[in-house]
This record gives sequence, structure tokens and C-alpha cells, in this order.
Amino acid sequence: MSGIYHPRPNPIVAAMYTARDMNVDVIVMHGPAGCSFMASRPLENAGVRVVTSSMKDNDLIFGGGPSLEEALKDAKERFSPKTMAVIGTCASTIIGDDIKAIIGRVDLGDTNCFAIDCHGCMDSNTEGAIRALKAGANAGIIPKEEYERQSRLLKAATALEKDRGMAGRSYLSPAISPTKLSVCRRISDTLSNGGKVAVVMLAKKELAYRFADIFEAVDQSRRRLGGKTLFVANLDPEKGLPRIRGYCRNILDDLDSKNVRIDRIIGGLDEYAVVGDEMHSAVEEFGPDLTILLGICHGYPKLDENCILITDQPRELKNYLDQGLSAVGEAGSHTMVMGADRIITLETAQTLRELTLR
Repeated sequence: MSGIYHPRPNPIVAAMYTARDMNVDVIVMHGPAGCSFMASRPLENAGVRVVTSSMKDNDLIFGGGPSLEEALKDAKERFSPKTMAVIGTCASTIIGDDIKAIIGRVDLGDTNCFAIDCHGCMDSNTEGAIRALKAGANAGIIPKEEYERQSRLLKAATALEKDRGMAGRSYLSPAISPTKLSVCRRISDTLSNGGKVAVVMLAKKELAYRFADIFEAVDQSRRRLGGKTLFVANLDPEKGLPRIRGYCRNILDDLDSKNVRIDRIIGGLDEYAVVGDEMHSAVEEFGPDLTILLGICHGYPKLDENCILITDQPRELKNYLDQGLSAVGEAGSHTMVMGADRIITLETAQTLRELTLR
């Protein structure tokens, strides 16, 4: 990804989130105390313990082995984890610490502790996730077949970003979202006129908890105003890592409790980069007057003026607006959904409710 100058997701953080998705109990960061600090806090909110070896100046000279050994002993005593992943950082990689060997010097009893060889200078953040998956498979945390499947999907996601996403632009400034009122009026006007509205969610991981709120809001508006709807989502609960499958089940149960039905479930939450064409075919068969897309919107082909795009990424929003597409942003979504087990209110969905259900 040379020539990309806006900040991009970090491979170390990708490895951390992947360890979480494999339901690892404790993550040990082998590096300075501040490395990936902002990612560590929401991970703890999601129920994963995150500790650090807190490397200091002397560790950079004499090696960080003793600091990591102490961190491992403390984590074992403090949390009694069944599984523990030690994730490398730029600092530990540069000085050449052998994390696997350091783990082998510590008596961790029956704790399954494994090393993830990672640093922040890898070309793509997805490489950090792939390395975490490979380490997890080698440690028996996930099947080898799931590692291979996930690797293919992550490579497809990288290709998608380079082709149509933020990694295809040298610099994107964060955009301030247009107000939600204009897009919600388009939705309500289409339904009021007896039109067809398709809602397509191409969500990634826990962000689905927030994007899924639009299904209930559009369904409520249809019941009040008329029209027809088609709901499509990548919420297959039989696909993906353990925690991710749980997200799908929780969301579907929540929607079911509100009498909202997804008409077509196409792919899992890890398949957003490869199911766009199949979703497009389902939508084309429905023949909508308006299509609402949520999440990784550029994973859906043939975006045009009849689409409304909803993203949580300010730079991705800029990417969409620069193309002349109708798009709004849901800033702060990631913080809201960490640790969630049910659907979280979406600002666009709430605006639609206020507009159509008064």
C-alpha cells in the first residue's frame, strides 16, 4: 500500500481483534505500555483481558524477555485463563525477541498460550489478522480449514479496499456527515408513493449491531406509509469465527422479537468482500426504486444515484461523497457497539422514525 498517506488500520490491532473473535481469554501485548492503547480499552469492554509487558528503555537494549515473563506469570495468576495470546509489536520485532521461546520458559500450567508474530509495518492490516488466525490454528484454537477460509476472505477484503475503498486513494480527509434528514425524506417519500425500498447490509463484525437498526425503522415506516421492502444482510450464523457467529444469532433474535424478518441472508459477517454480486442479483430481481446500503458499501457493485450509503468511517464517507453518491456517516459507531449483545440505535434509523412515525 505504498503511496497511501492517510492513516490506515494497524496490523497489530487487527491481530488483537482476531484473537478476540477466536474467544481468547487474555491478550498480552509484548511492547511499550501505550502500544495500541486505544484499541485495548474497548476490547476490555467486550470481555477480553488485555495486558502489556510494558517494555522500557533497558528492554530495547537487553531484550524484553524478563518483562514478558513477568507479565505472563501475572496474567496467569490474576485471570486463570484457558487461552492466552501474546502479540508482538514493532518494538519487540525490531529487537528480535523470540516470543515463542519466552513463553516456553514460563510455567503456565494448562493455559493454552501461543505467540502471534506481528508488527505495525506490514503492508496491510489484514496481514496481522491472517497471522493471528494461523497462530490460532496451530494452537488448536480454530480448525485449519477455518484459518484457510478466513485467509481467503481477508485477502479479498484487501483487494476490495485497494480497488474501491480507502486504500485506492493516496489521501482522504475525514468528512463531516450531511444531515440525515434529506436521505430519510427520500426513504419516506418512496414508501409513501407506493415504491420499493431495498435495504442491504454488508456489515463487518460488531458494527452490524448498529447498522441492523435500520431494518426495524424501515419496516415500521412501511407499515405506516405503505410501499414494499426487501431486506438483505450478511448475517449467516453458521459462518465465521465463534464470536462473530454469536453476533449474527443475537441480531436475528433481536429482530425476530420485533417482528422484523430478513428476506435474504447472504453470507456471514466475514464475507462482506465476496457476497456483493449475489446481493446485487437478489436486489435486481426485486426491482427497487431506492436502495439503502450499510457498512462496507463499496462491496456492493454498481452504486448509483438510486442508492443511499451509510458508513461509520469518516474517510470512507469522503470517498463516497467525492464520487457524487448520496451518503451519510454514523461517527462513533465502533465505540458504541463494543461489548454489545443486541441492536444499538442508529442515528439515521432514529431520524426516519421521527419523520414517519409522529
